[in-house]
Amino acid sequence: MTAGTPSEQPTPPPGQERTLLLLVRHGETPTTGQVLPGRAPGLHLSERGQAQADGIAERLEGLAVDALYSSPLERARETAAPAAARTGLPVAEEAGLTECDFGDWTGAALAELSGLPEWRTVQHTPSSFRFPGGESFTQMQARMVGALDDLRAEHRGGVILCFSHADPIKAAVAHALGTHLDLFQRIVISPASVSAISFVDGRPPAVLAVNSVAGSLAGLAA
Repeated sequence: MTAGTPSEQPTPPPGQERTLLLLVRHGETPTTGQVLPGRAPGLHLSERGQAQADGIAERLEGLAVDALYSSPLERARETAAPAAARTGLPVAEEAGLTECDFGDWTGAALAELSGLPEWRTVQHTPSSFRFPGGESFTQMQARMVGALDDLRAEHRGGVILCFSHADPIKAAVAHALGTHLDLFQRIVISPASVSAISFVDGRPPAVLAVNSVAGSLAGLAA
C-alpha cells in the first residue's frame, strides 16, 4: 500500500477511542542500500534524505499530531526535525525505536554479507538468527512492539509519529498483521515511508498503510 489516501476505516464502538501510530523510516543517507550501518554513530541524512524529511513534514498538513518520538540515532532525529518544526511539538528520544543491533556485522557492506551462508537464514528464517555479538530478530521485534505499546498507552486516543528504521518497522507491521516473523522480510519499508497502524481497545490492530511514500496523511485520522 503506497498510496497516500487510506481506505475507509471502521468506526470505533461508542466510548472507545482510536489511537493511531505512524511509523516513519528515516530518510536516505550516503550509505543507504550499501552497508549495514546499525547503531554506529555519526551517520547523517544525505541531501536527498533531508529533502525527504521536509516532504514528510509537508504530508502532515491537516493532521493533528499529539506526540513525536524518534530513535536516538542521528538519521532518525534529523528526519523528525522538520515535522517537529511544522507541528511545534518536541521530539522525544525513545530507545525502543532504535535500529537493530547488528553486532559484529555493523558497518559491513551488504554485497559482502549477501555472500555469507548465514545471509540465507537472515532472509528466510530470521526468527532463528541472532547477529554475532548483537541482537536477535525476535529480541528486536519484542523491543519495538513493547515500545509502541507503551507509547500508545501514554497517548491513548491520539496520533503518534514515530521515527525509526526499516527492520524494526517491518517487524512491528508483521506483528500487527499477525504475520510470522519469518515472513517479515516480504514487507518493504522504503526510506522516508510512512506505515500506519490503528488501535481500538478490544479489537485487533488495523494496518491502514504500509510503505506510503506520497500524499496527504490527514485522512488516516478521519
